[in-house]
Amino acid sequence: MIRTLKLAASAAALLALAACGDNGGGGSASGARSGIWAAGSSTVFPFATRVAETFARGSGGAAPRVESLGTGGGIQAFCQGVGPTTPDIANASRQMKQSEFDLCAKNGVTDIVEIKIGFDGIVIATARNGNGFNFELNDLYEGLAKEVPGADGQFVANPAKTWNQVNAGLPNQRIQVYGPPPTSGTRDAFLELGMTPGAKLVPAVKAIEGDKDRFEGIAHTLREDGSWIDSGENDNAIVQTLTRTPGSLGVFGYSFLEQNLDTVKAETIDGVAPTADTIASGEYPLSRSLYIYVKKAHIGVIPGLQQFVQEFLSEGAAAKGGYLADRGLIPLPEDQLLAQRATIAAMTPMARPAK
Repeated sequence: MIRTLKLAASAAALLALAACGDNGGGGSASGARSGIWAAGSSTVFPFATRVAETFARGSGGAAPRVESLGTGGGIQAFCQGVGPTTPDIANASRQMKQSEFDLCAKNGVTDIVEIKIGFDGIVIATARNGNGFNFELNDLYEGLAKEVPGADGQFVANPAKTWNQVNAGLPNQRIQVYGPPPTSGTRDAFLELGMTPGAKLVPAVKAIEGDKDRFEGIAHTLREDGSWIDSGENDNAIVQTLTRTPGSLGVFGYSFLEQNLDTVKAETIDGVAPTADTIASGEYPLSRSLYIYVKKAHIGVIPGLQQFVQEFLSEGAAAKGGYLADRGLIPLPEDQLLAQRATIAAMTPMARPAK
């Protein structure tokens, strides 16, 4: 009798969630959904799929659905409303933006739980047998920005064809970089952690920092002349391209470097190589945190959702030596790990982002 009542309550909750989906910004819900659904970052994708596989083995049910749409694409889908036609989780390789949080709120997604799952770095890599680079942060801006200051201080189309034209200490090698598209959180992080501080080291760009829109337009707009090539939401494809395209560079997550050290190598930035230690400490300039965002309204309605989220930070997954570390995720220090577990236990909603 008790089991029957529980099943009836669960079915009623799913129907209520479907009704929410009908009324929200996510469009008409075609019916209840029992399986867990996560979408977003291509960097988080291999970690989320590994968690999904482990969760399915432990629960005896179907593996949660995990989609690689890019951070921006995943959050957009997540924010379309509450209900079975929208993801339960957005995977992200950066923090949610204020504009995204506001989109969620507009569509009725009001209680969002932000969970940091670990650290990653953005690497600039080349084929294993390629030339070595020691980039300075300003080299990234001066080599890859669409516009740079000319001799008279006015901004002009970037004329540099080879890296030694940017910095005499770099190889005489054409500027050709394969990287993530605008929907990618890796791209957003590369702009914020690499291009922005690099641009501030150039006096003419630093001088316009007070004009936020102008500064971001200059610092964040990448070349469109073939020097920067958008390569889709697939970091593995970029790795493979480097082995087929001698002299090219690629921008992707550290975890993909770890898995392909037999074919590619990372270059240093400001003399620091990306390692688990330099990324966790923040010494490596392009270090970042990885996140999942959970729709609290789906907890208790989508079966197993909270337990799936807990698996991300379980001892077997997230601790040093855990199966996510084996895939290249850099674990949180113990105090942060405990804090994130407490957030999951209480499903504490995040505050509106500052920017």
